[in-house]
Amino acid sequence: MENIHRKWMLVEYKDFTKDELVKLEANMDLMKKAEAPNRYTAKMGCNGMFFTAEFNQGKAKFSGVGSTMMYCEGRMKLEELFGKDLPKMNQYKIDGHFLTLTDGTTSMKFVAADWD
Repeated sequence: MENIHRKWMLVEYKDFTKDELVKLEANMDLMKKAEAPNRYTAKMGCNGMFFTAEFNQGKAKFSGVGSTMMYCEGRMKLEELFGKDLPKMNQYKIDGHFLTLTDGTTSMKFVAADWD
């Protein structure tokens, strides 16, 4: 089975450049935790984000998306859009070291953090 349970760096999303995403250190951590097996975290440049997710044969379900409530000048747009779009993502695909989430309209592309 493909390993979805790792840390992923966001490299393509909406009109953000890869450089912007790298500068913000935009990432999603899908590592399994024994105490909360379906709870995961993300960071899109400012706040710590958290959510519940389930993955099964190309289908994804995200819910309970929330975050801490700090304000970071010039770093909020990505976080705001990601927080709105993540619950809509309902499909996933792993292709080599890349993970793509999509709802058929919007997509988010990640690269495995442990790959160079």
